[in-house]
Amino acid sequence: MLHVISSCYEKYNHLFPEDKFIELDLGCGKGSFTVALAERYPDRHIVGADIMLGRLRKIRNRITNHYPHIENVDLLRATAVELIGFQLPRFSVDRIHILCPDPWPKARHRAKRLLCSEFFGRLANVIKPGGVLHVATDDKPYLAFILEAIKGNKYFDVDETGIDDIRDEGMKTDFERQWEKQGIMTTHLSYRRNDTP
Repeated sequence: MLHVISSCYEKYNHLFPEDKFIELDLGCGKGSFTVALAERYPDRHIVGADIMLGRLRKIRNRITNHYPHIENVDLLRATAVELIGFQLPRFSVDRIHILCPDPWPKARHRAKRLLCSEFFGRLANVIKPGGVLHVATDDKPYLAFILEAIKGNKYFDVDETGIDDIRDEGMKTDFERQWEKQGIMTTHLSYRRNDTP
């Protein structure tokens, strides 16, 4: 259930069987969304990925102790850039969720932002044609940055229906709930991977 991926070149084909609907929660944090997704869709394979091993262990323990019926989750310790860049098979994921990534608000840190035009290009190699990219942020300047970065991407088309099944209260992340209590709303974006090779 918990896998540690090193920075070596390694394809994780065995976690991404072609006969399953695969969802990847990239930067899964405390795992509330990952667990909710696995409960809602027991027939799908849910992968939660995060760089923080301690968080992943807590998710594993939470599933083991409180959700023993959940058997469709794998947890990966990996960096998002390496995982998407070269560790996942091409066209292996049906839907990727990137929810409330660090906005790196200071100007000197903006180069550290995960969601940029280059990363959207890498995501296009991993998401199956017809698959969905789900992005969410509570940071308005980062939202503008994301919209600008994906605007020129030829692989993704806006399709808000791609996340209609997970818009309810039960599917909110811990961050989203936390910010809502402070009156800060989270914007969710949905893009469909088109057939452009």
